[in-house]
Amino acid sequence: MAWLRCAAALLSVLLAGPLRAQPAADLVAPEPATAPLPEAGARKPVVAANWMVAAANPLAAEAGAEILRKGGSAADAAVAVQLVLGLVEPQSSGLGGGAFALYFDAGAKKLTTLDGRETAPGAATPKLFLDDNGAPLRFYDAVVGGRSVGVPGTPRLLEALHARFGTLGWRDLFGRAIDLAENGFPVSRRLLALVSEDTERLSRFPATRDYFISGLMRALGYDEGLKNPAYAETLKAIRDGGADAFYSGPIASDIVAAVRGAEGNPGVLALRDLAGYEVKEREPVCGPFRLYLVCGMGPPSSGGVAVAQILGLLAPTPIASLGPDDVRSWQLFGDATRLAFADRERYLADSDFVPVPVKGLLDPDYVAGRAALLQPGRRLEKAEPGEPAWDHALRWGDGEAIELPSTSQIVIVDAKGDVLSMTTTIENQFGSRLMVRGFLLNNELTDFSFRTQAGGRPVANRVEPGKRPRSSMAPTIVLKDGAPVLAIGSPGGSQIIPYVAEALIAVLDWGLDVQSAVDLPHLANRFGAFDLEAGTAAERFAPALRGLGYEVKAGELNSGLQAIEIAPGRLQGAADSRREGVAIGE
Repeated sequence: MAWLRCAAALLSVLLAGPLRAQPAADLVAPEPATAPLPEAGARKPVVAANWMVAAANPLAAEAGAEILRKGGSAADAAVAVQLVLGLVEPQSSGLGGGAFALYFDAGAKKLTTLDGRETAPGAATPKLFLDDNGAPLRFYDAVVGGRSVGVPGTPRLLEALHARFGTLGWRDLFGRAIDLAENGFPVSRRLLALVSEDTERLSRFPATRDYFISGLMRALGYDEGLKNPAYAETLKAIRDGGADAFYSGPIASDIVAAVRGAEGNPGVLALRDLAGYEVKEREPVCGPFRLYLVCGMGPPSSGGVAVAQILGLLAPTPIASLGPDDVRSWQLFGDATRLAFADRERYLADSDFVPVPVKGLLDPDYVAGRAALLQPGRRLEKAEPGEPAWDHALRWGDGEAIELPSTSQIVIVDAKGDVLSMTTTIENQFGSRLMVRGFLLNNELTDFSFRTQAGGRPVANRVEPGKRPRSSMAPTIVLKDGAPVLAIGSPGGSQIIPYVAEALIAVLDWGLDVQSAVDLPHLANRFGAFDLEAGTAAERFAPALRGLGYEVKAGELNSGLQAIEIAPGRLQGAADSRREGVAIGE
């Protein structure tokens, strides 16, 4: 293990000094791994008249901009952005993961939601994440290796987006990603920092170690970009053969071999699981808020329901007039989030496998009854699940799933007025740490509850063959009078829900511009304790929150919000200052 310590130390030294292989002059230089958060209003939104793209890395955003300049649609641009993100930000998303996409077709005036979430293998059993004594595994014992890998959905989702909404040729969307993979790309400080933190886990498997440790140090040492020829060949195969080239043939065989052969923690994925994967169109989940309709993704995501619930709970409160400088706003916001999370833990799961009372959870009378529990300046003592109306009278036990921050967000508006919000992930940073043909495989199955029952009742989000694990991803499009006015979303594990809800309140209630809204310091309360973003103005609320009876914890709340505000003839875009993303528009 001595060489591991040497590798980690060398990466740390490289991170501390000036990075070699800086980006080309026409690209935005990468920001530090965790950028200092500016004061509200310090950064201004990017303004454009025709089109805009916001993504988590400058190289990915520029790939989308290139497509939009050619007259491509938001769907075309999303394909190009995702392919580059899988190369330059591999710790967060890629071909080996899954995504949810919201797409507003301006011509048809219709909002479509597509589910590209991963699925559990057919051989998965309720004991998948239990040890020999029937106790839940420790998180990383489950994550690292093949056990946690679900059937990837991203390649099929990209193909589905293009087939339905694309205007350029499929083959025309791969050029920038292939070029960067073959000729090298500048390593951002964020990626280097995360590799340095995760050296031991990344070194468990030879292909991952060779790329992220040996290959990265070689590229930096010789003052050249990091190359990924294996990824380039995978992209060429999908370019020429469509998503079928991923879900069958040599690529599929290599995925299955990596999962089943993962030393110490093999999985049960099979070729038939890959061959049978399908993207599903879901009904959008929409809830009213003020003059707007806030729409998101339905189950298996909990994001759309939870965000709609939080806003619905806050609508009768004075949060709009109190504003962001009053601790009562945050107390109300935190307690509304707690109520939404209580319902989420009990009721939300893959609706193809269990009945989910979406209508009941968003019923105006139910939401009003829950909202009556909120009192300005008074802490909610207990946040317990409610009893929404059911189509099927079933009762579930409370689940227990761990979602750690990772993931990526893309928002795009094209020249025709089509709008996309897509949240994309491999779950934990670097996923399962298994690398195949130049891309990482997800650990999405650990988003299932490790416990399968609680209190003698089954857990809705338990593991089942073919099932999609519950997610917190919350890609969102806000409509007014049937037209989109805002597209937004964020990475961040289960914190995604409060990140997105907070930014929506900031724009729709407090009148902040989108850049100030996504840069607003975070205060979040999911399960009773208030999480405050360390090193920001959020910490000044700590004494008042403690005075109201809350436990308070300060720590890193590293969102990666991307947002575009839409008005006639004017787009305003923003990328979260905490990460290295940018918005580009013309």
